Amino acid sequence: MGWGRMLLLGNVGQQMDIGDLENAIGEMQHAVREKDETDLSQTRSIRNLELENQGLKLYLATLIRLLVAKGVLNATEVETIVRAIDAG
Repeated sequence: MGWGRMLLLGNVGQQMDIGDLENAIGEMQHAVREKDETDLSQTRSIRNLELENQGLKLYLATLIRLLVAKGVLNATEVETIVRAIDAG
């Protein structure tokens, strides 16, 4: 590729250089598309995990309130458990 090819092969060498550049550009475009697809896939996965996490927090809060309301747990026990988890 470059001047050597141009001097030795003339127009054919120049066409070969253009073809090489087109191939390189195509490969770069493909790499960018693959990266974009990976980024999009990861973004979707993260969003799904965030939504699942929010749902689990809601279920947990509801369960704790139910257990406290039914007298299975008291507020002090819940606070102790939460502190232990947060400290770990």
